Amino acid sequence: MEFAQSLDPSKLLLVSTGLSFALALFESPSYNLPVLLFGSYAQENTESAQPLQTFTGLLGASVLFDLIWMAKHDQPGIVRLLTVVLFLLKIPTVLAVASALRQRGSQFGGLGLRPNDLSGPTIWSMPGGFTSEGRSEYQPVDEERPSQPPPVRPLPTTSMPMPQPVQPTIPVPGGYQTG
Repeated sequence: MEFAQSLDPSKLLLVSTGLSFALALFESPSYNLPVLLFGSYAQENTESAQPLQTFTGLLGASVLFDLIWMAKHDQPGIVRLLTVVLFLLKIPTVLAVASALRQRGSQFGGLGLRPNDLSGPTIWSMPGGFTSEGRSEYQPVDEERPSQPPPVRPLPTTSMPMPQPVQPTIPVPGGYQTG
């Protein structure tokens, strides 16, 4: 495991993401680029270990998916070579990310899900500071907002005459009407 601790997961992710981006031009596994881009985010996010746990699980699963994908698809020579290189690069990346996860004080435990608690803590934060009323966290849907009394508007104090109702004129049958 000392070998995995000496590896730099951010550099491995950068090389893997670049290789996956280049392979996106050809027939290659479509899941590699999104998984590795998520890994770049998870590696830089130090607020919580859950994104890194999720990425470790996704990357481990993608190694198995790569084996199945390569068995089912035939690729031209150089593309096949690059796909195999990416596959082989994923193995030390999984080990390095798992080691980084341990250094952050967390273990890889089944993607961090507990059997009866799928809600868990919120780990994502929107970029750009989208908050409401200066709060630093999002308001859950079921949380009640503190009620504020409506603003008091003063009544107008001008002395304008009130309009008088107009009396309707009733026409007389057979009579001559003016106006």
